Amino acid sequence: MPYMIETFDKPGTLDLRARVRDEHLAFLAENAKLLLACGAKLDDDGNAAGGGLYVVALETRAEAEAFIAADPFHKAGLFERVAITRWRKAYLDGVSYLPPAQP
Repeated sequence: MPYMIETFDKPGTLDLRARVRDEHLAFLAENAKLLLACGAKLDDDGNAAGGGLYVVALETRAEAEAFIAADPFHKAGLFERVAITRWRKAYLDGVSYLPPAQP
């Protein structure tokens, strides 16, 4: 069952995020097969809001922890906090993954 990983940047780290961004994007490309969804959190004006969200196809919390620990953003000390939660895929891109209703 997939995991949702939400990250929260430390205050005042936009410069650090920009410096490490290319390494982070390369990490995501290397792990694309695990990514069900991934992206930066934005404010209502579309500006960076200091964190991101990953939905990863991993089976255990230990795998999710290892995944985020290997992210260059994490290695650079960007994150103030990381929340890891199991996630059940119900809909993805408008496709239902729910079992059929029982009569």
